[in-house]
Amino acid sequence: MQNLNNKINNFFSNIDALASLIFRFGIGIAFIIHGLGKFPLPPQGLIEYFDLSPTLASFVAISELGAGLILIIGGFIKDPFGNILTRLAGLTIIIMMVNILAIAHQDWFVTTKLFTSEQIFLLIGGIYFLIKGNRT
Repeated sequence: MQNLNNKINNFFSNIDALASLIFRFGIGIAFIIHGLGKFPLPPQGLIEYFDLSPTLASFVAISELGAGLILIIGGFIKDPFGNILTRLAGLTIIIMMVNILAIAHQDWFVTTKLFTSEQIFLLIGGIYFLIKGNRT
C-alpha cells in the first residue's frame, strides 16, 4: 500500500504546477468574461441596478477584466514581479468579491445559496492567489 501511495504522490508531484495553472486560467477567464460582459463602458446595467455612477461602474468592469488578465499574465512571469502581479490580482479579486457579496448578495451570507454560487469560488480563488502567489 505504501508503494502505491508513493507512486501516486510521485506522479502528482510531477504535474503539481499544472493544477495551479488550470485554477489560474479558470479564475482568470471567469473574470475576463464578467468584465467584458459589462462593455461598452459605462455599463448601463450596473448604473441602473446598483445606482452606481458611470465612473464607478466603468471602474468595476475594467477591474474585473484587468484582474483576470493580470492573474493569467502574472503566472508566466517567473521573477518576483510575476509573484507580485499574481498577489495583486488575488487582492483585487477579494476586494471585488467581498463587495459583490456585501452589496448584491447580502442575503446569501452563511446560506446554501452562497455555497452553491460561483461567487464563493471566485472569492476563494482570490484568497488562494493572494496567499500563494506564484509558488507551486
